[in-house]
Amino acid sequence: MQEIAALNRTFGRPAAVTFAAHPLGGIAAHLSSHAGRATVALYGGQVLSWEPARHSETLWISPRAKPTADTALRGGIPVCWPWFAVHPDDPSKPMHGFVRTRTWDVVASEADDNAVKLQLATRTGPEDAALWPHSAEVALDIDMGRELTLTLTTRNTGAATLPLTQALHSYFRVADIERVHVEGLHGRTYIDKVDGNSRKIQDSVRLDIDREVDRIYQGDIARIALVDAGLGRRIEVASNSGSAVVWNPWTDRSARMADIGPGGYRTMLCIETANAGDDIVTLAPGSAYTLRASFNVGKLF
Repeated sequence: MQEIAALNRTFGRPAAVTFAAHPLGGIAAHLSSHAGRATVALYGGQVLSWEPARHSETLWISPRAKPTADTALRGGIPVCWPWFAVHPDDPSKPMHGFVRTRTWDVVASEADDNAVKLQLATRTGPEDAALWPHSAEVALDIDMGRELTLTLTTRNTGAATLPLTQALHSYFRVADIERVHVEGLHGRTYIDKVDGNSRKIQDSVRLDIDREVDRIYQGDIARIALVDAGLGRRIEVASNSGSAVVWNPWTDRSARMADIGPGGYRTMLCIETANAGDDIVTLAPGSAYTLRASFNVGKLF
């Protein structure tokens, strides 16, 4: 593991990038510029916090999140890789893959008055072969300017073609789940995981959240908006992916989840940039694929 002092010497940038121990465990990079502030945990390569200038905290972290050696933190923007959700062939394998619970390396940083950039990386090793019999390198670029942009690049370093599903699993903080709605999905086909993976079409212009929602929307969805009347803001998610996930566990399911608990569902909504469902990336040896998500926050009034 890279040590804090060495990280600050090599990658620290005065008043812009600093590394320190985080209360939830491990080391975190703290990013700051005129555009806002963000915190990125090296454990999981996970953005934990993002406060754009003139806006309050945008991301949700469970108040019950606890640091452990082998459990991902609930909230922020976890990286799901190299599969999304339950492994398609073996449900005993880790949910959402295995890079959420490893410490990523810092490989680069840049900063000026208006933007900060941080690059993290990890790669598969022999210890991963039992979980995933492929070889790959993964880079996560975090660019915090007027928008927060994450790019996740996978390069196949093995001799065989590999299948890939993944997600930037963003949890957004909301004032009250019953006072938000989602725009940008009208007419899209989705897989309804709450209703036995049945295929449906979004026939309304806005998606209101009034029950458990777990949907994989299919097709190129360039921009989705989370409209939050309670906080008076609109969060736009732009991406290059072929699918997007909208998730809120609602009452019964969240009560069964120890790291959300009763009532936790009311202040969060996930809108995830993904390759999931029918959207499976196939990487030939030596080729690379980049998943990109950009987040922008504006006032409603």
